[in-house]
Amino acid sequence: MKTVREQQSEGSYGDMLKRYRQYLLLEKSLSPNTLEAYMDDAHKLLTYLDDCDIDLNAVTLDDLHGFAAAMGDIGIAPRSQARIISGVKSLFKFLCLDGYREDDPSEMLEAPRMGRHLPDVLSVQEIDSIIGQIDLSQPEGHRNRAMIETMYSCGLRVSELCSLKMEDLFLEEGFIRVSGKGSKQRLVPISDRAVKEIGLYLTDRCQIDIRPGSEPYLFLSIRRGRPLSRIMVFDIVKNLSAMAGIEKTVSPHTFRHSFATHLLEGGANLRAIQCMLGHEKISTTEIYTHIDSNRLREEIVMHHPRNNM
Repeated sequence: MKTVREQQSEGSYGDMLKRYRQYLLLEKSLSPNTLEAYMDDAHKLLTYLDDCDIDLNAVTLDDLHGFAAAMGDIGIAPRSQARIISGVKSLFKFLCLDGYREDDPSEMLEAPRMGRHLPDVLSVQEIDSIIGQIDLSQPEGHRNRAMIETMYSCGLRVSELCSLKMEDLFLEEGFIRVSGKGSKQRLVPISDRAVKEIGLYLTDRCQIDIRPGSEPYLFLSIRRGRPLSRIMVFDIVKNLSAMAGIEKTVSPHTFRHSFATHLLEGGANLRAIQCMLGHEKISTTEIYTHIDSNRLREEIVMHHPRNNM
């Protein structure tokens, strides 16, 4: 069986992709537009795997879940995600048929549900429990605490967290500068607790052997000296949540959604939350800022004039 590393020595993924194109054209009889879409899906996956240093021949279902989560994080709509996943499944079917792999890790990969799916919300106690699992005696301890506190305190996308640079910190003023979608920047208030954790982490950061070109980035891999990748943040959050016994589906985005929900429940203005999250449309913010129906009823019973007579 050919490995992907062997294919790379023969010219990156070139030969495999040529054979895949022939398969789509001759055996699947796809239209030119559909064929190019499937090839583009393959390139998206291969680029992601290269960024994560994952061999295509060793890809697992968890790796594909990470790819799917990354698509959502960069703003690819669920319908488009479903189409890309269809292309990924086609690629792995071909890899099995052509002898590159013996198993198909994409068999259990599910497309996202359509419609306005609301992710789970963590309570403040659950967030504290997750942070409490971090072992501060380990080299990455203060980094992980600073990372999660910043993510929750500022409602950041995981891509925004990973791209934070030292020059984006205005800690004395209580703000950080965030580069969001479309390279649009916004100033976001940061909590005193997150500022404290970043300060503790910066002391440890001075001990890291930082790779050339990685010096500007805030959150670094302790061992590699490079900026944390999205998949690394996903793994850290997943492991800590499991250690805390959280049964909800928890990802970095869960902290962003919890941030928005807690602000709304605390009485924050929807427009202010929109600015904090970096949403262009208020309708997008409304999806994230869902209030539990029981709490909503309690608020109505408590505050509506007709209930105070």
